[in-house]
Amino acid sequence: MHARWGHFLRLSALLLAAFALALSPIAAGAKGKPKRPPFNKPEVLLQWINDYRHNPEPERLAEAYKAMRDLNLLKDVEAAGIYVGFIAGVIGANPDKAEKLISDMFPMPPPDQVIVVKAIAFSGLAEWKELLGKFVERMPARRIVIDRYLYGKLPVLRDLPLDSPIAVDANWGYYFATGSSEPIQRLVRTLEWSRDKNNVEKLTIGSMVKWTLAQNASRDPELLGYLKTSLPHQPDEVEVPLKDIIESCETFELAHIRKDALDSIEVLKTKGSENARNFAWWGQAGQTAFALGCVGAGVAGIGAAGAGALAVGIPCVVGGALSNVALKYLAPAQ
Repeated sequence: MHARWGHFLRLSALLLAAFALALSPIAAGAKGKPKRPPFNKPEVLLQWINDYRHNPEPERLAEAYKAMRDLNLLKDVEAAGIYVGFIAGVIGANPDKAEKLISDMFPMPPPDQVIVVKAIAFSGLAEWKELLGKFVERMPARRIVIDRYLYGKLPVLRDLPLDSPIAVDANWGYYFATGSSEPIQRLVRTLEWSRDKNNVEKLTIGSMVKWTLAQNASRDPELLGYLKTSLPHQPDEVEVPLKDIIESCETFELAHIRKDALDSIEVLKTKGSENARNFAWWGQAGQTAFALGCVGAGVAGIGAAGAGALAVGIPCVVGGALSNVALKYLAPAQ
């Protein structure tokens, strides 16, 4: 166990140095305007995603998408939920520019086209089917998945069951692109699963959502304000964990949320059904190093002040939502 903590701390220290570099002052342009840094590192891209809802730059979506591809962030669709949701949110928030935003992302290899298909379907636009239909000829290799969305055989974001990390991450990505309360509402509803005593899958998802909500709301006053406003309108099974999140954010004491999740999952795996004891989902967790360092740094208390706090804080608001890694970190040692 000590070796495991040491691994997290060493990884976190390395990532802190990278984050600090990304947060260094940006050189001024020729006319005194800030020069926008290229998306040449994952931490720069993550920082831009985190800041996007406060300073939307839809014209940079194509550039960001190319960077996601070049940095191999889209290689595994199941681990790319936050990017799918983010692209969907940018498209959905700009209906008058949607077709151009998508066109500017071409050309792209067929494997990466799945991300664009899902993003259009998840955009929430009233005429998303018509929009998707305009790109059928440019994505012939993706015709099957396009038809499944067009004919209602695959769910859009608002109907996507929140029983997998990609679904949780896609809702977070949409929130980072728009600041909309709708994806947060969907995430909040799953908090009742964080108290589930019979289903280890639901308990894991609910605990993961509780952890990511707490991590992000502790650094996002608007998100915390929304959670407070919604509290009186929640059923009892959601109100209890949501109140715990709010109180933890206000006191900056979040470690117990992770500990409670670990303890509950371990008890259910140990004393629950045969399926629970043999549950192998941990092996499916993704490998996003930035989020992993984020969670490790947050739990270990690294970067309490100064540049260290900024280095952990900004990218980790995004990284904390990467649920594949949250799952891996919550996983008990094998």
